[in-house]
Amino acid sequence: MFQAHAALFLYATSPVHMGAGQAFGLIDNPIVRERHCEHPVFPGSGLKGAIRHRFHALPGWIEGEKGEKLLDRLFGPESRPEDRGGKDLHAGAISLGDAQLVAFPVRCVKQGYVYATSAHALARAARLLAQLGIQDVPAVPAALAAGACCAVNPALLSNNTLHLEAFEYDHTRAQEDRLKAFARWLADHALPAGEAHDYFRDKFARDLVLLADEDFTWFAKNATVVEPHVRINNKTGAADDGGLFYTENLPPETLMLGSVMASRERSGKADLEAEAVLQHVTQAIDGQLLQIGGDATTGRGLVAARIIQGSSR
Repeated sequence: MFQAHAALFLYATSPVHMGAGQAFGLIDNPIVRERHCEHPVFPGSGLKGAIRHRFHALPGWIEGEKGEKLLDRLFGPESRPEDRGGKDLHAGAISLGDAQLVAFPVRCVKQGYVYATSAHALARAARLLAQLGIQDVPAVPAALAAGACCAVNPALLSNNTLHLEAFEYDHTRAQEDRLKAFARWLADHALPAGEAHDYFRDKFARDLVLLADEDFTWFAKNATVVEPHVRINNKTGAADDGGLFYTENLPPETLMLGSVMASRERSGKADLEAEAVLQHVTQAIDGQLLQIGGDATTGRGLVAARIIQGSSR
């Protein structure tokens, strides 16, 4: 069991490719999605590797045996015998859960773009936050009918209609108070802190838009970034046969939510308590820019991390 818990918000500042590993339809390299709702997801295994790698970039990090020993205590040693150098195999003290979709950027006729969400996405976020011991989370707005929307900012509307991409949504004020409270809470607690992110926190609080679950899922499936790539033959300078392929990315300004849970050190020495383990990870990534997923050398996978501590159990 885990004795310390925290929420991990990840805000994309570049396109992010967490690959599914197999092609579906016309996209050769799709992103991984949850089976039941088809929302994009960041698998915990990928997050764990990215966070472990982040420790090597810390100021004052000691490379070599001392540094690797701390990583082994936090994350566990390598599973393959040839990689762990004779060390005893034991579980790590940190658990990273999958990060689920909270808000998704969608093009809008007014104000450039909005942060779209749904009652289902917010309810899942509220449930996870409650499980992690995060208190004072606002009430979740009720679900809307297909074709309806709720927007806090009247500047987004034209004749009481919201235009997203090529679609129109009829505005209702029924859930406005709950949506406004949830948007403000997320802007204050989930988005990165600091002056550089002031504009985006204000926009999130102002331009979070509630859609029906099915309408939100449509955008989460069909409004991602799909980029063509061409493999060039070094000798001819022309494209190889079959060298054209398409890669899917989660767009910048997407907000995801995962979990960080910690137990006592499991190496047998129990020198680190759960709170100390969680503190090591918090100090390494809270407020920092992480690189997750593929295509790192082309600037993909940059996310700003924010950790909200939960109650210990």
